[in-house]
Amino acid sequence: MADTATAPLLTRHKANPPKVPSASIDDMIEKYIGDTGAMQLLKAVFVALAWAFDAQQWHCVGVAGNSSCKPAVASPCALPLDTWAWDRPAKTSVVSEWALQCAGPALVSLPASSFFAGCLVGGFVLTTLADSVLGRKKMLLVSLVSMSVAGLLTALAPNVWAYAALRFVSGFARSIVGTCTLVLSTELVGKKWRDTVSVAAFFCYTVGFLSLPALAYALREESWRSMYFWMSVPCLFYATLLHFLAQESPRWLLVRGHKRDAIETLRQIATLDGGNTTTDLSMLELELEACITMHEDGGSSGGGGGVFAALQAMWERPWAIRRLAAIMVAGFGVGMVYFGMPLTVGSLGSNLYLSTAYNALAEVPSSILSGLLMARANRRSSVEALAASAGACSLACVAIPQRAEAARMAAEVLSFFATCTAYDLILIYTIELFPTSVRNSAVGLVRQAMVLGGIAAPVLVALGRERSILSFGVFGLVIGCSGLFAASLPETRGRSMSDTMEDEEMRSQAAVASYTSTIPIAKYSDNDPV
Repeated sequence: MADTATAPLLTRHKANPPKVPSASIDDMIEKYIGDTGAMQLLKAVFVALAWAFDAQQWHCVGVAGNSSCKPAVASPCALPLDTWAWDRPAKTSVVSEWALQCAGPALVSLPASSFFAGCLVGGFVLTTLADSVLGRKKMLLVSLVSMSVAGLLTALAPNVWAYAALRFVSGFARSIVGTCTLVLSTELVGKKWRDTVSVAAFFCYTVGFLSLPALAYALREESWRSMYFWMSVPCLFYATLLHFLAQESPRWLLVRGHKRDAIETLRQIATLDGGNTTTDLSMLELELEACITMHEDGGSSGGGGGVFAALQAMWERPWAIRRLAAIMVAGFGVGMVYFGMPLTVGSLGSNLYLSTAYNALAEVPSSILSGLLMARANRRSSVEALAASAGACSLACVAIPQRAEAARMAAEVLSFFATCTAYDLILIYTIELFPTSVRNSAVGLVRQAMVLGGIAAPVLVALGRERSILSFGVFGLVIGCSGLFAASLPETRGRSMSDTMEDEEMRSQAAVASYTSTIPIAKYSDNDPV
């Protein structure tokens, strides 16, 4: 009796320790194929290049000429038509071509808001297809081609209503490009190179962003329609090359039960990098078959379940819903500032082209900082610190007097810099929080939360032209508060990626058991007071 009384109260986890998942698909691939070779790394980086075209799809409606992004010194609306004229041909901007200079904020911001609305709708409709029937590669190709065709049609828009409708279609098609690009490129390489490929993807996005002010300046005397033409044609050419050069994710193929296709893909990777292709792959095939059989549980994590199986798998698990909700709220605040801040540069009083270029250049050191933080810092604390910094700098834009243009511009660039870094880390954080079977859907939903923040941004920018607290002030409060939700998420730094929901559950249980087993537990005897 005394032995029972003095025994620890919490010992069940020792008697029945939680299951620890067997070697993951990721581990087995690296065991038999070896680490990522140079050629396969180049292929993954080539896939990441798709983000350059993704970055080109959003911009101010007047960026090619007479900008609607910055207010005129004196509004021409109260003046007779014969007393003023545009400083460039009317065709250079949708604002001047369609006489939108006196339109209200709702109409002026309609094309940008329509684009973000298309991104939001497309993200919810298309994101599950990359986890279910189409896969990463096919979904990426369909999105790139559709986005390019929509861009070419936009160049033919006869009025602002058709223009806004086509921007919605373009946003719908573009919504999944960044998600598939990031997920596919990281799933094509080994653990050692995932951070490198992720940073390469962010750099490619920066290249696309930087190309906008450069292209706008080169075409400043040309029609705004030329912008869409020169953004769409290279994207179509890239999609053609991607079809022949890129491979489907072997991890997705295995999780979906396409074992033969996965083995053939791995054989191509091994051949490309000079690895073994006979004995090793035969043994890998046997182990993968056993692994897939072990993971199958009626289709919830494997190849069945339909188009929305990934969403259903997350919905049925409270821990997955909690994670998804927290990271989406954080993403909402980051997305509002990320998409909205570049649209506010015209109200700072500085040169529009230089201001846009400064924001684009801020993404270069942001990508470098993202790589350093991914390698050396915790995900959770990094997101919290970056969101707080971005919020403080955005609020500083309200406090700094308008006559101090350089100081306001510096605060805006710093806020955008911190937001860009937080944007990158949230996407990587999401990839690590969710397993292969639902990863693309989870990343897609987080990006849609970011886009949802972007939908409200153009309206806030229009309202903030007269009162900066309605733009910079709201941006600072939203991103600062939303970043706090990252505190409820588990830390993922140094963890290997799971393959199925069951794997992730077992890993989480094992982590909790490991943590609780290190906590000193009080022992009681019959002589102790109650």
